[in-house]
Amino acid sequence: MDAKALAIVLAAGKGTRMRSKLPKVMHPVGGLPMIRHVLKASSDAGIDHRALVVDPDAGWAQNLPEAPSVFVQAEQLGTAHAVLSARTAMTDAHDVAVVLYGDNPLISGSTIAGALSRARAGADVVVLAFRSADPTGYGRVLMTGGALSAIREERDATPAERAVTLCNSGIMVVRNGPAFGAIADISNTNAKGEYYLTDLVEIGLARGLKMAVEEAPLEDVIGVNDREQLAQAEAIFQDRARRNAMAVATLEAPQTVFFSHDTELAEDVYVEPQVVFGPGVRVGEGARIRAFSHLEGAQVAAGAVVGPYARLRPGAAIGSGARVGNFVEIKNAELGEGAKVNHLAYVGDASIGARANLGAGTITCNYDGKYKYHTEVAEGAFVGSNSALVAPVSIGARAYIGSGSVVTEDVPADALAIGRGRQVNKPDRSPARRKPDDG
Repeated sequence: MDAKALAIVLAAGKGTRMRSKLPKVMHPVGGLPMIRHVLKASSDAGIDHRALVVDPDAGWAQNLPEAPSVFVQAEQLGTAHAVLSARTAMTDAHDVAVVLYGDNPLISGSTIAGALSRARAGADVVVLAFRSADPTGYGRVLMTGGALSAIREERDATPAERAVTLCNSGIMVVRNGPAFGAIADISNTNAKGEYYLTDLVEIGLARGLKMAVEEAPLEDVIGVNDREQLAQAEAIFQDRARRNAMAVATLEAPQTVFFSHDTELAEDVYVEPQVVFGPGVRVGEGARIRAFSHLEGAQVAAGAVVGPYARLRPGAAIGSGARVGNFVEIKNAELGEGAKVNHLAYVGDASIGARANLGAGTITCNYDGKYKYHTEVAEGAFVGSNSALVAPVSIGARAYIGSGSVVTEDVPADALAIGRGRQVNKPDRSPARRKPDDG
């Protein structure tokens, strides 16, 4: 852990280009809000002290699981002003501050660590830069004789400076002491009248501070200001997730499979086309996820088969070798080893024992409009097609439920239960019920 580093994460921007009531940094990439990606990356870099700078209306910041210290920037007067809003977080216990941005969801811990290492090697200020074939809109990193000389915002740059393709990511590492103290001396004599953190470079050079530039891949530092850029970030995230998954698993049609930030696939998992993994999914060794399935908050054990066209909702736990077939929905329910729910069924708030078999059209009636109840199906039980199990109810081991039954009472082990209306045939009554034009 880099215990002496402080991450200052700037997230006070209004995000007006998103045109959303949801704060910009709370828009998700890979199912996780952008701000949480950034906080996680700082943790991955070994930083365990984080200061989050937000606007006065950011109540969301108090509920982040990462629990950073929160500082309010009352007015948005530029990046240097934002950093100074958290100046009290920079104590003698810290020797460097890493300035990050809440709308850079693809930043990696290794990239942050690389910039930190330059500061550890003696630089007072480290600028994280990237190269772009089309640098329009970015601040330019200006070098003179191979050394950093300035960072120029595009609106303030000369035509020659705008031709530079080395661009500023905004991310900066600043050593405590004279370098960090110089942030307070930044002025607002620029086109927008704001206090730019980038001006620290020229101030620092004038004071003899050591400057360094660390280059990062463009994908790592992409910023999100509108929904189009959000989609671009999502596409990059998904491409990375697919490559990571294919280190151990087979994706039959990779571009059609979508992952969440925390999806875990074990060795030899096979994923067919058009599968969506929502947050909180783990799939065990050798399992197969068949086409057009959607999984969220679910655990799939080794050797199980899910789908096609299956939906696993939060709390679904599919045992080893179990089968969940087409048009089956599982919610907050456990399927034991080798259990089968092969088609057209809903299983919610239930425990299904090992090797039990639920026939087509079986549903657990778990909700009465006010409360939810549990259904227990013991090992080896067989539930016939189109049966309704009205919870709370228990089906004993190896019990057999006749097709079309509505089961409202517990069924003992090894019993046969039939809970359906008796069929009555009325001879010659059909013609009387036909309309005249029925033929």
